[in-house]
Amino acid sequence: MQRVAVVVGARPNFVKVAPVCDALRAEPDIAVEILHTGQHYDRSLSGTFLEQLGLPEPTHHLGVGSGTQAAQTAAVIAGVEAVLAPDPPAAMVVPGDVNSTLGATLAAAKLGVPVAHLEAGLRSGDRTMPEELNRIITDRLAELLLVHCDDAVDNLRREGVPDAAIALVGNTMIDSLLHLLPAARVTGAVERLGLQRGGFVLVTLHRPSLVDEPARLAAVLDVLDTAAAQLPVVFPVHPRTRARLDDAGLAPKAVRLLEPLDYLDFIALEAEARLVVTDSGGLQEETSALGVPCLTFRSTTERPITCALGTNRLVGIDPVALGGAIAAELAAPRRPAPPPIPLWDGHAGPRAAAAVAALARRHAGVAAAPVG
Repeated sequence: MQRVAVVVGARPNFVKVAPVCDALRAEPDIAVEILHTGQHYDRSLSGTFLEQLGLPEPTHHLGVGSGTQAAQTAAVIAGVEAVLAPDPPAAMVVPGDVNSTLGATLAAAKLGVPVAHLEAGLRSGDRTMPEELNRIITDRLAELLLVHCDDAVDNLRREGVPDAAIALVGNTMIDSLLHLLPAARVTGAVERLGLQRGGFVLVTLHRPSLVDEPARLAAVLDVLDTAAAQLPVVFPVHPRTRARLDDAGLAPKAVRLLEPLDYLDFIALEAEARLVVTDSGGLQEETSALGVPCLTFRSTTERPITCALGTNRLVGIDPVALGGAIAAELAAPRRPAPPPIPLWDGHAGPRAAAAVAALARRHAGVAAAPVG
């Protein structure tokens, strides 16, 4: 039996790994161990995600919590090393681009454990973003690069990555979205909040470059208050953003601030929103799959495919420009849903799992299973 460690730590990672873990557990010679770093420790950002996504209880829980970029990454390195060193697994899967991704990769690489990077090859071109550095370094150290779109393949080839290391498997986040969307639609989340389907704006903002600047955050709240005069605006507030609002004494006048939502309630709102305003990477993809217009409050994106589809638009980080973009979007007829994106078909998890299982078998010196 070949053991595969799967690292989770932040909410988007749970969504990405769930389809891969499910498919790996179906492999007769693979045992999955989930290593939860605890980078997100709020119950609604971690515990309920595990339950709703069908992930088993973590085998190991590091509990690293919050901290500076360096402190959090260092805690993950030390914690993962302590778990892996006594009995290294045959392979490790790391998703996304958070500090848990980088820390776990560094620890595994130093121990000789081959790493598979799920959602590899994404690039924004902005190295001031911690996530961009995490992506680049993780891709340099990973032995298997699990890629979800052609743009990411092109990025890796430009950086000299051999094709043999790249597996174009599709978007596992969309697997989770499509799998749970029917259940999400009947949660009643929209009705509980007194909202009309297709008649509200959903907002998520959490990046330090935005929320750590009180003047910009205050200006954004003013813009959202203005939009709320036209349609209700609901804002599930990330713990980091909540702390910054409290520190600065900021409170919107018309925007409805919500506690963090569980995954089913959140995608219920996302699927029925008239517009999503975000600084998240994953939401750019989910809204594209759902056909919901998205405005991204950033100057760059590592997911340009969403902009090419026309479902997502970068508006920069000027609150005035954001206000204009919201007004223009709400004044225009809602655009038709885009055509399906290749390999964003709900079956990326099994494709990724097959590549990871092959990696684990190679590392363990096990002959590949016969095809058919």
